[in-house]
Amino acid sequence: MSFGEPNDPYGPPPQQQQPPAAPPYGYPQQPAAAPDYGHPQQPAGPPPGYGFPQQPAYPGYPAHPGGNAIPQSMPGLLATARVFLYLIAAVQIVVGLIWLYVAAFFNDVSNKADGLSSSSDNPFNGFSEGGHMAAGLVLFMALIALGLATLSITLGVKFGRGGQGVRITTVVYGALGGVLGLLALVAGLNSGLASAIIFPLLWVVFAAVITAAPVVPSGTAWFQRPRY
Repeated sequence: MSFGEPNDPYGPPPQQQQPPAAPPYGYPQQPAAAPDYGHPQQPAGPPPGYGFPQQPAYPGYPAHPGGNAIPQSMPGLLATARVFLYLIAAVQIVVGLIWLYVAAFFNDVSNKADGLSSSSDNPFNGFSEGGHMAAGLVLFMALIALGLATLSITLGVKFGRGGQGVRITTVVYGALGGVLGLLALVAGLNSGLASAIIFPLLWVVFAAVITAAPVVPSGTAWFQRPRY
């Protein structure tokens, strides 16, 4: 039997070719894995916060349409203006009561002068008429002072719940008070008396704070905040 024949029992066994293993039935072919070059793997799924509302940058201080943060408590400058309004109201009440007393005194003196006048040529007749006029003028000033004191207290109380009306009224009220304070300050400087300068200067400072507090962004946001 020749060497290399297929039936030679002493020759090498014939090479058998194995077919490639097929994947199980029903499973798709898996693509070859991409080489890892050291880059971190990105986690699967939606990005953080997906589907959830964005939270404001400052919790508890949402923004109103104007863009300013809405304070949850009264700003410090506005609280200071509120205290100044109460102090001004206290001064106005004291001044009003003093003027009421002066008006009553003038009226009593005028009445006494009327009782002493027994004839048309009595010199007290002119004094009596002037006394009644002075009493009426001082009484009018006393009522103005007490009315302004009521306005000051009302504005201070309304700072907690008031809106744009309170804000505008406070700005106008403070500006008018500042103008009167400046006139009194100029008069005090011209007099050369230190005692005539201190009170108008304090009045101007109070009026400036009252005018500026509702105008600054924090004060504007306070009066524009939503009310429930």
